[in-house]
Amino acid sequence: MKNADAIWSFVDRHAAPLIRLSDSVWEVPELNYGEFKSCALHTKALEDEGFRVTRNGGGLPTAVMGDAGEGGPVIAFLGEYDALPNLSNAAGVMEHEPLPGNGNGHACGHNLLGSAALLAATAVKNWLAETGQPGRVRYYGCPAEEGGAGKSFMVRAGVFDDVDAAVSWHPTCFAGVFPPTSLANIRMDFTFHGKAAHAAAAPFLGRSALDAAELLNVGVNYLREHMLPTSRIHYAYLDAGGTAPNVVQSKTVIRYTVRALELGDMLELAERVRKVARGAAMMTETTVEEQIVSSMANLLTCPPLEQAMQANLERLGPPIFDDSDRAFAREMQKTFPPGDIISAFRHVGLQPRPDTPLCDFILPFSDTRASIGSTDVGDVSWTVPTVQAFGATCAIGTQLHSWQMTAQGKSSVAHKGMVHVAKVMAATAVDLLSDEALLQRAKKDHADRLAVTPYVSSIPPEVGPALQEPEAA
Repeated sequence: MKNADAIWSFVDRHAAPLIRLSDSVWEVPELNYGEFKSCALHTKALEDEGFRVTRNGGGLPTAVMGDAGEGGPVIAFLGEYDALPNLSNAAGVMEHEPLPGNGNGHACGHNLLGSAALLAATAVKNWLAETGQPGRVRYYGCPAEEGGAGKSFMVRAGVFDDVDAAVSWHPTCFAGVFPPTSLANIRMDFTFHGKAAHAAAAPFLGRSALDAAELLNVGVNYLREHMLPTSRIHYAYLDAGGTAPNVVQSKTVIRYTVRALELGDMLELAERVRKVARGAAMMTETTVEEQIVSSMANLLTCPPLEQAMQANLERLGPPIFDDSDRAFAREMQKTFPPGDIISAFRHVGLQPRPDTPLCDFILPFSDTRASIGSTDVGDVSWTVPTVQAFGATCAIGTQLHSWQMTAQGKSSVAHKGMVHVAKVMAATAVDLLSDEALLQRAKKDHADRLAVTPYVSSIPPEVGPALQEPEAA
């Protein structure tokens, strides 16, 4: 108990500069593997706090690691700072108001995610120094969670091999333990090559790559009836073949994402999609090239860590929001369709609570709530025992990947929520550093699960990350 109280005071002591870090990252939203400014901000924060800094983690230019402490177990905090395209918005406004610039926005709250993880790591670093407790704390600044699978490539590079346990979180409407379920995910590009021709004078000489892509979509739509109901398939055209309808398109590129609750099911379904693509090429007398872009495993549960985190949540209690925070949240809720608020409660297994604009409670733990998203934390969880929290940083009903999430990213609600979840993560790390039996239970549980289903990376060895070049100054 004393450890918990002490670590929370360390979080409060270091909160101000990490809140500023969050706001600074919000102001420079960058996409997968292009997070050069965001990574530089995190690197400077690590240096300012006295961490031993390693750049280019796992060979990724926008990954950074900070290490502190001596001896004992290594506890990792996982941070992220990538943004999303076309979701820019002014801060604190109650309408869709994109900012001038590249159109990117922190609509998944990763400006908060990385900063709170670094805040927790900083608190544990200083707690270790003051108490003389053996142990090491390590912060991982991880790029490209939004489909780029940054952590998956970092796992493959071995940067987590000496870690004993990992702790992370994600911004959302509620405070609780992140359910240990997610969808394994693979992204594949299909490039169809055909033969151009005049669409009026000699269409019979052409072989349409666009027709092949369309037939791929039709075939996959028929496949949906014959796959697991928890699986997902979606797509986007990267190159539809041009804008001239009087030309038979000779090339199209279409990206598919395939998801399933289990890695094996995802790989099986992805192979079925590949077969549909090959069939579409045969039907149109085109050729098709297949390229895996990225892939992520599903999350592996670790009940000992989840129970420890739940205990810390219940001891700490919910975030302390004031009347102005609740008024802000109520105004934001007016921008949501009514079903969004109902859906948010149902998603966490609760009946809707009228006039509850912000989370003033701790979610009861449940390992049965299915997340419909994917995360590259999944690959880390197959490598070391891992636990995550939900952090209440926005009005209840806020959808991730929405302009409303971006608009709330610098609010008092977001700041209070990130400090609150940093306390939860830091206290869980202190438990692992102080209680050898807890760490051993977590490791045994993890090893027992891997003995039944060993981890295999779903990214082929020849596939590398889609690295970007920094923008010219």
